[in-house]
Amino acid sequence: MKQQIINTLSILCIFSMSLNAQKYFTKEGTISFYSETPVENIEATNYKAVSIFDVESGAIEWSALIKAFSFEKALMQEHFNENYMESSKYPKAKFKGVIQNIADVDFTKDGTYALKVSGSLEIHGVSQNIENEATFVIFEGAIRGVSNIQVKVRDYDIDIPSVVADKIAETVDIKITADYQEFKK
Repeated sequence: MKQQIINTLSILCIFSMSLNAQKYFTKEGTISFYSETPVENIEATNYKAVSIFDVESGAIEWSALIKAFSFEKALMQEHFNENYMESSKYPKAKFKGVIQNIADVDFTKDGTYALKVSGSLEIHGVSQNIENEATFVIFEGAIRGVSNIQVKVRDYDIDIPSVVADKIAETVDIKITADYQEFKK
């Protein structure tokens, strides 16, 4: 119940963007990450990320609860939340940015559109400006957004104890997928 309330509040915060232009959203975006190490691979997925974008301005926002990342091993999930991400102190990861070339996308025509996205990514209470490529695939009016980014753990002040430093990669591969729906007033 508490998670549903937080998700609802997150959606409302994201929808605080102007409602005059055409907007698309998802409340079931997927963010997964993978880190390969010699000892053990680390991977998790969050299926409850929220996102909204504005067709006119290209503004785009994402929000994901850290505790919503699911791991295959419960102990790994516990360490992730308590020791590394401190999810009680830093409950969300957020992105706020702009699709630079939104005008290149024809939302009425099926196709694959390469996007240039820039903005501020906040993880573990630290914000970093990033630029990345993404893709919109439009098929029969449906919009799927996909992006892959790499994040350096040290850039977000995530402490890795020296005892396990060799078990955790310095860079984490993150895959983001969203099936957007039109937001109707």
